[in-house]
Amino acid sequence: MAMRASFASDPGASRGRLFAEDESTFRSAFQRDRDRIIHASAFRRLKHKTQVFIEHEGDFFRTRLTHSIEVAQVARTISGALGLNAELTEAVALAHDLGHTPFGHTGEDALSDLMAPYGGFDHNAQALRIVTALERHYARFDGLNLTWETLEGIAKHNGPVTGDLPWALAAYQDQHDLELSSYASAEAQVAAIADDVAYNHHDLHDGLRAELFSTDELAELPILDRCFARVDELYPDLNYYRRRHEALRRFFGVLVEDVIGVAQESLKQIDPQSADDIRNAGFQIIRFSEPVFTDLKVIRDFLFTRMYRAPTVVEMRKKVTCVVEELFPFFLSHPENLPRQWRKDVAEAESERELARIVSDYIAGMTDRFALQCHERFIGGIDAADVVSVPVG
Repeated sequence: MAMRASFASDPGASRGRLFAEDESTFRSAFQRDRDRIIHASAFRRLKHKTQVFIEHEGDFFRTRLTHSIEVAQVARTISGALGLNAELTEAVALAHDLGHTPFGHTGEDALSDLMAPYGGFDHNAQALRIVTALERHYARFDGLNLTWETLEGIAKHNGPVTGDLPWALAAYQDQHDLELSSYASAEAQVAAIADDVAYNHHDLHDGLRAELFSTDELAELPILDRCFARVDELYPDLNYYRRRHEALRRFFGVLVEDVIGVAQESLKQIDPQSADDIRNAGFQIIRFSEPVFTDLKVIRDFLFTRMYRAPTVVEMRKKVTCVVEELFPFFLSHPENLPRQWRKDVAEAESERELARIVSDYIAGMTDRFALQCHERFIGGIDAADVVSVPVG
């Protein structure tokens, strides 16, 4: 086993759980967190939640579940290279997308607008709400009762959270201080950058598969131009599919190696001796170099134009936005149509704001397929067949 760094998070020195529990005799605290996330209902639902493509035909394109697994794999690789705690990194990586709505960012945009009068909606805050309140399986507590370090990573893996907090995050912060104004642990920062590595790689792959752009167009983009050139140098007669796969896996490697190199240099500069030294460094330790970050902005602009905002996609975004926009007021006016396990919450709601938050929780937890089925059942007018094989990221 690789030597763990002095600044790695130590499960034996965890700040603990909101509700005290006896520790496992054979799993560390962070391993238990990871396992509880994997067994959560919200994690299983990621199988049928959009990453970029909605209700696609076939099983090739990424879903939130396959994306989360890819993020965890990248995170473990980087974590291992830096001597961090792989179990904490993996737990944060696997949980980072739990709060996403159906229909990708299109669904989140719609729900955010609908929830604006009631405190708003934020998928990171919703992930925290899921693991602290909405998973209701244990006898002694709501949520998964994860360690402070995992909850901190879920809440602020992208950096400090300041200013007006999303209501779901503020509600939990009032009872359990996650020190939102500081940076997260190195493990949580690794999970965040692994998310960037994974989606930058697989969105290109899925876009090619959907024929939204060509391999030749990719070969003209920064970083990728060098990857294709190297493949052509090594394998001049390689067939079309193997050529692009070889180039994309090299692209993947460039990103990972860049992150590790930058992190190693930053760690030399600040010489951290504890996990808190990372939190208090005053900047994100785990990040891309400036040249790679600049090149990635070009690639993301290309994907935005050619994939996320293609004319057919814009039209489909309108349709799935309509699904969310019509389901929300329906359940707000007719909460008796919510499933039985939600009715106790409805009965205890003392205001429209509280009821709206219950409805938001319910809709945010839907899979793409279930949202379409609910719309067809209660409202009608949109055929599920109309939203097949279309990217809506």
